[in-house]
Amino acid sequence: MGTGQTWAPDAATIERLAEQAIARLPAKFRRHLTNVVLRIEDFADDAVLDQLGIEDPFELSGLYTGRPVSEETNWASGELPPMVHLYRRPLLDEWVETGVALEDLITHVIVHEIGHHFGFSDADMHRLEDQA
Repeated sequence: MGTGQTWAPDAATIERLAEQAIARLPAKFRRHLTNVVLRIEDFADDAVLDQLGIEDPFELSGLYTGRPVSEETNWASGELPPMVHLYRRPLLDEWVETGVALEDLITHVIVHEIGHHFGFSDADMHRLEDQA
């Protein structure tokens, strides 16, 4: 009888893997992440999907919301802190479909969303990934 995992990782497991990915980032980046909130949800809500023009909730595995670090000193009263949202069900689907290790997939999404915290656009990050 096999001893491998036979159930989908829960939100706490995804959060633990995300925190481990953040802990592996260089200190010069981590020190700017102390105010960033990590949220694990099954899916993005309908309003977020509508705002982004996404019809299939499985197409969004992560999202950064908030101001980039260069604008943090200008927070308005009552403004939410910057957040990295990880969407568990799309992550799990991508994990199963691609065969990429879940830890590697979560690390990739975390790095991408944190890139937005530092003001990088999707195009900037794709160029950096292509050069790497």
